[in-house]
Amino acid sequence: MDGWSRFQNYKRAKDLFFIHGFNSRIPEMYVGSKCQRNAAIVAAEELGYKDEIMAYYNGKGIKWYHYIPYFMIHDPMFLFRNYFWERTFLEKVYESKFDYRGLYLERAL
Repeated sequence: MDGWSRFQNYKRAKDLFFIHGFNSRIPEMYVGSKCQRNAAIVAAEELGYKDEIMAYYNGKGIKWYHYIPYFMIHDPMFLFRNYFWERTFLEKVYESKFDYRGLYLERAL
């Protein structure tokens, strides 16, 4: 279920980067956990924004070993909160607005 939620995050982040380019508000939405950051990083990398997103996360002081999500540190009772279950396992289905495979094939021609 967590993998499903991160895939939804990836699709949403990729659409946002494609529409708006690199904007610091986009990676800020995914700063909460290592898995969410990885989803945003992969989406940014596929669109050529990997250096920008890595610089952004480094500027925020986020290191490669920051695995524990920040909300777990700030709220030890997170298991009893709705936001944990919704954000971690019950992310709503996100349909991508673009056919990236088709766009890549058009660019290759």
